[in-house]
Amino acid sequence: MITIKKFVFNSFQVNTYVLFDETKECVIIDAACYEDFEKEELVEYIAREGLKPVRLLYTHCHIDHILGNNFVAGKYNLGLEIHSDGLPFHKGVKNHGVAFGFDLEPLTEPGNFLKDGDKIKFGNSELEVLYTPGHADGSVCFLNRKQKFVIVGDVLFNQSIGRTDLPTGDYDLLIKSIREKLFTLPDDFTVYPGHGPETSIGFEKVNNPYLTM
Repeated sequence: MITIKKFVFNSFQVNTYVLFDETKECVIIDAACYEDFEKEELVEYIAREGLKPVRLLYTHCHIDHILGNNFVAGKYNLGLEIHSDGLPFHKGVKNHGVAFGFDLEPLTEPGNFLKDGDKIKFGNSELEVLYTPGHADGSVCFLNRKQKFVIVGDVLFNQSIGRTDLPTGDYDLLIKSIREKLFTLPDDFTVYPGHGPETSIGFEKVNNPYLTM
């Protein structure tokens, strides 16, 4: 059974997720720790639980979600895993960081490119990759059908959706991604977003103002 631990990191309040099962192998999704105390919090939790990080995954490569990439990649000898369409954000991270007041080195090179339908295996568990562009090129979600949850990055929020006014954002495409990839899931699937509290597919179908119009 997968345990999901959420951390909230950096000034953008990004949700970083650590997922692990009974084998203690874990995946880290959207490592966003920037301040030293945030890095320590993540490392201490992993050590306390006796976890072995085996995958470093990203829902997308916007600056707020990748602030901890180099630290985590170096600490645990992991290559980041992204969708190839997110490479322009990956390549431009240093300049993007300066614009927001972050001092960043170029990101660790991708160790693997994720594709729609890929299976992410760790321990006895598995996540399925869903390609969901619209908020940004390269946006993916991570689905577990057995435990009925999906980690969605900035695609869908509790009663909101990801912004589409940034480079490669496309409102119509985002709505299409949500309706075709997420709203086809059963109502009782839990949604873990990139910011803010959890929600469910069924709740958003009824209460999300961007999707009930």
